[in-house]
Amino acid sequence: MRSDANIAGPMTDPVPGPRTESIGADVSRETPPPMDDTPIGRAAQLAVEALGRAGEGLPRPEQTRVMVVANQKGGVGKTTTTVNLAASLALHGARVLVVDLDPQGNASTALGIDHHADVPSIYDVLVESRPLSEVVQPVPDVEGLFCAPATIDLAGAEIELVSLVARESRLQRAIASYEQPLDYILIDCPPSLGLLTVNALVAGQEVLIPIQCEYYALEGLGQLLRNVDLVRGHLNPTLHVSTILLTMYDGRTRLASQVADEVRSHFGEEVLRTSIPRSVRISEAPSYGQTVLTYDPGSSGALSYLEAAREMALKGVGVKYEATHAHLGAQNDPNMVEGIQ
Repeated sequence: MRSDANIAGPMTDPVPGPRTESIGADVSRETPPPMDDTPIGRAAQLAVEALGRAGEGLPRPEQTRVMVVANQKGGVGKTTTTVNLAASLALHGARVLVVDLDPQGNASTALGIDHHADVPSIYDVLVESRPLSEVVQPVPDVEGLFCAPATIDLAGAEIELVSLVARESRLQRAIASYEQPLDYILIDCPPSLGLLTVNALVAGQEVLIPIQCEYYALEGLGQLLRNVDLVRGHLNPTLHVSTILLTMYDGRTRLASQVADEVRSHFGEEVLRTSIPRSVRISEAPSYGQTVLTYDPGSSGALSYLEAAREMALKGVGVKYEATHAHLGAQNDPNMVEGIQ
């Protein structure tokens, strides 16, 4: 076994105990510099804290929370938010199912799930009435996370659903008959308000809207909110917008803070205090078939999604959310926006 001497100096060092050779008036080699002296040090420290909290678990909801991730505007981070929040909740100890309703299948790709044309998928559930349990697959590398994949067949489902009985509630029936215990179901919607999105809104209880911190952030939201009201009035009286998540936040720009202020003034308590920064690592992760949580746990994106999941879970059970040191560090440090991924 190596001694302290070997750890502090060369293997041949004959002096036992830590080295104290002076390298300055008040500094010795025995005392390492503080961990958070550098941006990389801060990122590492925040990652340790955040992942440590993830392992502790969070209070579980009394019943399964079915959350519809929707925004008819493209490029706002719907799929990214769906898969990374799902992975974050699973790392916190929850059992989570991602339902990929987007014909592009990006959520399936990001979770490392095979979704070529011959794979049983959510299309078979909606159009062929196949049980949901027959298409759900476990996600590699994340215990407690599952996915109902989308295949290219789903592109034609909008037309095929038109002639089917109870076309708006087929996903709701499939979820209701799914027998495995789940804490959360996150449904990733296409960037449109067709029958696939209507099926999601009928099946869900809550709507989660990602809004990017850019110029046209609120454009198109009016129609989505009107559709939510229509579905609530005619098909699903429990449906409500519960969560707004600010994405692509760049703390170095005045525009981002102005958009954030505007969104908070519109939606108030529904807006999570945690926002998701711009991060290269978030963009890179899907090309490796991973979420940012497994691709780079110490990145600003991973830290923020872990914190957003924690806030969402606590809010769901009525527990007051207190921002942690990791959250404050990731949000307030301009270096964490892009440089520390």
